[in-house]
Amino acid sequence: MSTAPSAAAATEASAQRHTLFEDVQALLIGTLFVAVGLTLFRHAGLMTGGTVGLALLTRLATGWSFGPVFFVINLPFYWLAWRRLGARFTVKTLLAVSLLALLSEWMPHWLRLEMVQPLFAAIGGGLMIGTGFIILFRHRASLGGLNAVVLWLQERFGWRAGKVQLMLDATILLASLPWVDVQRLLLSVLGAAAMNFALAVNHKPGRYTAF
Repeated sequence: MSTAPSAAAATEASAQRHTLFEDVQALLIGTLFVAVGLTLFRHAGLMTGGTVGLALLTRLATGWSFGPVFFVINLPFYWLAWRRLGARFTVKTLLAVSLLALLSEWMPHWLRLEMVQPLFAAIGGGLMIGTGFIILFRHRASLGGLNAVVLWLQERFGWRAGKVQLMLDATILLASLPWVDVQRLLLSVLGAAAMNFALAVNHKPGRYTAF
């Protein structure tokens, strides 16, 4: 079997490798988009899933600041990310998580909103968060999260990653009911749908080969 196509693909991918500047600007822009989207969510009293949702839930239950909680919650996941996705991905993810934690603390001093319509916050915030994730994903970074655990469970026990992720996110949203009314919970689901719509339409495997 000829190895020419794979060699050509490797050469193309190598030629498209992102520069340090490109990675840095992606981390800055991607996390900024997510931070603004989360600001809309927080002002409208909405929730989301993943480790961001866990941090928001902890904030609701304890009053602790989102930034430090989000940073600490992600610490256990870096080991799995290092094993599964390598050092480069893990370092970028650590930087992105740290930056989002800082931005979430600084954002109230930079952006003050008098009123946010919850429906707009759900759709607009969800789309902004999804766009931020796309920017990070395309530069081989993420905002930590339960994904590493979900993938490990699939590999170790054969549990389907999509179903496990959905169950975890649903559990986080339902756990917020003591602090979030049903209307805002439904809007939170709409926000998650908007975020996943942005990801599904604009981030399809095979369309973007640079790393």
